[in-house]
Amino acid sequence: MISIPYFQGVTTRRVKTAVAAAGISSFALLYAPQPVLPQLAAQYHLDPGGAALAISVATGALAIAVLPIAALSEVVGRRPVILTSVVASVVFGLLVPLMPTYPALLVMRAFQGIAIAGFPGVAAAYLAERLGRAGVAAAVGAMIAGNTVGGMLGRLASGFTAGPLGWRGALYVVAGVGAVCSAITVVTLPPGTSRGNVRLRAVATGLVTALRRPVLLAQYAVALLAMGSFVALYNAAGFRLTGDPLHLSPAVASLVFLAYATGSVSSAAAGRLVARVGRRRALIGSLLLTAAGAALTLPDSLPLVIAGFLLLTCAFFAAHAVANGWAAAEAPEDARGQVGGTYTASYYLGSSVGGAAGAWVYGHAGWPWLIAVVAAWLLLAVAVVGTGTRVRVGRAELVNAG
Repeated sequence: MISIPYFQGVTTRRVKTAVAAAGISSFALLYAPQPVLPQLAAQYHLDPGGAALAISVATGALAIAVLPIAALSEVVGRRPVILTSVVASVVFGLLVPLMPTYPALLVMRAFQGIAIAGFPGVAAAYLAERLGRAGVAAAVGAMIAGNTVGGMLGRLASGFTAGPLGWRGALYVVAGVGAVCSAITVVTLPPGTSRGNVRLRAVATGLVTALRRPVLLAQYAVALLAMGSFVALYNAAGFRLTGDPLHLSPAVASLVFLAYATGSVSSAAAGRLVARVGRRRALIGSLLLTAAGAALTLPDSLPLVIAGFLLLTCAFFAAHAVANGWAAAEAPEDARGQVGGTYTASYYLGSSVGGAAGAWVYGHAGWPWLIAVVAAWLLLAVAVVGTGTRVRVGRAELVNAG
């Protein structure tokens, strides 16, 4: 006779497989255009800031949509929202390369960002409801791995295939990867728990609570400023590496996205750092190291540029893990979903606004001025953490949205 723990184990494995596949699909599609921004600029006669809108409109739409979609999931359930998200984001991914003009491409990317919002907006809540405290940690780890692998895989796939296939063909390749992963999610994601009689008024009350506490506002500010800095640097990285004086090919330049592998290591180690030095010191230290890594890319030396991207990526993901975990730990029980949604919205709003602004600065003033702007944003985040938080003993719960 098969025991109940056996069935529970099978369910946990199915959930981990489903959320990892959804994470790979969502984040591969979201950031696939980043390595081909120089090709988009050449095709449509754009400056770097204009080309970066291909990223910013999608992440901006995601930021705007994530809270309404999270609220909708309180009523209709998490699983339908996740499945709709992964399928619709692939459909839009297949349509993006077909757009005849750049404005039409941006509109389609905005729709894709809205579709993608359904996964990061509700995945953590689905895991908590479906698996409970005992099984959620391992499943969240699988989700984080999928998010990180997806972000890196999408960038590498489009960067390596842009040469022989062009930027349109490269985006089709990533859409194909997303289609396979979304099919895995559809087949393996188990039904969620019933939502019961949830009222939108209670959801709105929880959102007000999420916006009242200074310690939470500080984490939202970190998400906004740090993610804006991070995406600004990566949006301009392709132009920096393929232009004067480095002159790398697009395929070789896309190898910079392998730095994302350091993020999975540093985000996992952030909990141990918090336990040793506390949340505030861990967060401030990670933000300062991100700024130091950015500064290291200033010389026109490929080894230093690579070392700088490795350091800033490692430090950024540590900062993101600490801030996200801090927000989760401080969230009131009746507002956990709203706190998570607000943090995610801030994170992708930073990606949208900061990414576009940073690319504009690079296009009009060059790399040194971009580093100066990014350093100012990161130091502002340090100041917010220093003045808007209180030290509390405890280990941060590491819940990474992507």
